[in-house]
Amino acid sequence: MIVPGVEVDAAALAIPLEPLPADQVVAGAPSTGFVELTAAVGVWEHTPGTSTDVEADEVFVVLSGAATLSFTDSSREPVALRPGSVVQLTEGMHTVWTVRETLRKVYIAG
Repeated sequence: MIVPGVEVDAAALAIPLEPLPADQVVAGAPSTGFVELTAAVGVWEHTPGTSTDVEADEVFVVLSGAATLSFTDSSREPVALRPGSVVQLTEGMHTVWTVRETLRKVYIAG
């Protein structure tokens, strides 16, 4: 948890990772994990590989890594993710995360 007025280094934060369930893995052997800083803010990481997800409402900022975020249920174009990318997702979006370099993001859910 974050303490008001106290800095957290989101880029260096230790994040416990777990393998993704087999039904979400498209390629490789990706692991993910997160650390919740508040009820609506956290840091999430995804190791190299490709996985699917169904999203919640959030805005995120990529801190490190490289990936492509694709949308399976719409005509949206894939998004190239790199440090500094800011993306908004809405609840129910079906996504495919193709991670080339371990991706770390800070998210705000809501």
